[in-house]
Amino acid sequence: MYHLSQDLFFPAVSQANRDGILAIGGDLSPERLLLAYKSGIFPWFEEGEPILWWSPNPRMVLFLDELVVSKSMRNILNRNMFTVTFNQNFREVISNCQDIKRDGQNGTWITNEMIEAYCRLHELLIAKSVAVWQNGELVGGLYGIDLGHVFCGESMFSKVSNASKVAFIALANQLKKDNYKLLDCQVYNPHLQSLGCREIKRDDFMKILQGNN
Repeated sequence: MYHLSQDLFFPAVSQANRDGILAIGGDLSPERLLLAYKSGIFPWFEEGEPILWWSPNPRMVLFLDELVVSKSMRNILNRNMFTVTFNQNFREVISNCQDIKRDGQNGTWITNEMIEAYCRLHELLIAKSVAVWQNGELVGGLYGIDLGHVFCGESMFSKVSNASKVAFIALANQLKKDNYKLLDCQVYNPHLQSLGCREIKRDDFMKILQGNN
């Protein structure tokens, strides 16, 4: 595992260990975070731990043409039960991602330090969010890093059934409209798979990220 210094540098993702951990240390400055995402790397650590930087192999992604919207979800979308807004209420969205209880997790990896770091990226128009509303209340959403051709999803939350799916579907449709290559979802989970996401080799992900595919 590579120990980062103050220098703005990451080793090649091929040096990540079997679990996908590439490096430790450094900081969450906008410059380092942007370099990380452009290099296929993201931070993931818990409160009290040093910063860990990951580049898993395989990588979970959504090719936008492969989005799966079930018949029941189409029915929900057609009923206009929710309102979706883009890139508004960013701090509220990320704070809800921090607070939401998740099965199998005792706490959250979204520390207060992470919130401030991503809010700084939002001010720079790099971190963006999707918010889902019901009767004027924020009930779901997601946030991530916008690289212009790839959107790197970070976290979702849902306070009512299907709200996070609505956010994900809305984002995927907007990205497709704007000719993005893919939506990066980082690591496998069955919820993402049900929406059409699949795992690809890290090398294939890096080619797309670097504009070679």
